Amino acid sequence: MGGQTKGKKKSKARRKDPRSNGGSGLAGLSPQDRMKLKMQEKAKKKTAEKYTVEQLLEKTEECMDSLEFEMAGRFCQRALEVEPDNLLTLDLLGHIHSELGDTQRAKEISFRQIHTGQEAVQYYTKGVQILLCMLEKHAQATAGAGAEAAASPLQDSGSEIPIARHVCVAYCSVAEIYFTDLCMEERAGDQCREAIERALTYQPDNPEALQLMASYLFSTEKNQEGKEYLMRSVDAWLPALKQSEAPPSREDVEEEHTQSDIPPYESRITTAKLLIEAEEYETAVDVLEGLLEEDDEVVQVWYLSGWVCYLQMEERRREEREESDEEREECEALKEAARSYLTKAKKLYVKLHCDDGPILEHMEQLLVELGGETEGEEEETDPALDEDFEPSSDDEEEEEDAMEH
Repeated sequence: MGGQTKGKKKSKARRKDPRSNGGSGLAGLSPQDRMKLKMQEKAKKKTAEKYTVEQLLEKTEECMDSLEFEMAGRFCQRALEVEPDNLLTLDLLGHIHSELGDTQRAKEISFRQIHTGQEAVQYYTKGVQILLCMLEKHAQATAGAGAEAAASPLQDSGSEIPIARHVCVAYCSVAEIYFTDLCMEERAGDQCREAIERALTYQPDNPEALQLMASYLFSTEKNQEGKEYLMRSVDAWLPALKQSEAPPSREDVEEEHTQSDIPPYESRITTAKLLIEAEEYETAVDVLEGLLEEDDEVVQVWYLSGWVCYLQMEERRREEREESDEEREECEALKEAARSYLTKAKKLYVKLHCDDGPILEHMEQLLVELGGETEGEEEETDPALDEDFEPSSDDEEEEEDAMEH
């Protein structure tokens, strides 16, 4: 696997007793999250003032023509931040995700092109009603056919995908809309929780529904209850993934998502964030290691890997007792692991021309505190990670130059 040194055992902290996380402010956001949102809004405003949507989309199409889909995605995302409901931007972004193999994200964007907000909720609700009618007809048919028919899988037009799963997924989609597009609507929180509870009624062990409930509970500062839902979600898929003989590729996992309990890649990044918030650092490391095995060119995964190592190190240092030599060595190993991950994250950030100021700023702050970037990191990583990367003061100007030509 490129970008990750094989054979190196990463230090992991022992699990702690459950503790409540502090959290306050609008929608349960922490001060760090509120600051991040403010910086993101500032970055969006700066982009809007500097470039028009037409200019950004022109660069998007140029990158797509030259098959540079990662770069195309960056420009397209910036255009979407300026005009979130621009149909051409959504169409291009959906195509880019499809080319990158993220079919689930491509489908979500395609639906968003057609329906947004309350209209999307209405369509999902109508779809659920149709599915529930199918469930009722199936129940009546199996009741008349006896135990043998009852044991057969629910089918939809010849497919063996259970209808109940589709109902659960639909309710999860409704909950996500109330989390995002309709978050400012009256009773949005109540509607969100109601949708998640209905999803769990039809599939009580669905990992994504359980994780959505955890996210909702964290946002309302019910941290202990949220942690319980989160661990139920992770326990539904992580043990099986860890026990697999060979780690699957990201494409394999995405293709099998509808038939398995393994959440898609982006959802598992959220899993790692929630685990870090819940101070379940060891489990977060397990999730992040799996993500790196599948795709080692995602800046956020490298960044979170460094962040969790840093938090483990700080946790050890806060323990008010004399450290043994072994514990001091472990603490130092965590420090070096954090530096290594964050160094890789920063280099990849530059290579992919990312545009997430808060993450870059946090990475740089952590690296300063940890003693700077790891020397010789380029030799340890996959050469492809640093392909065409030349350290110079002009790196930050490359994207500007691309826009000007």
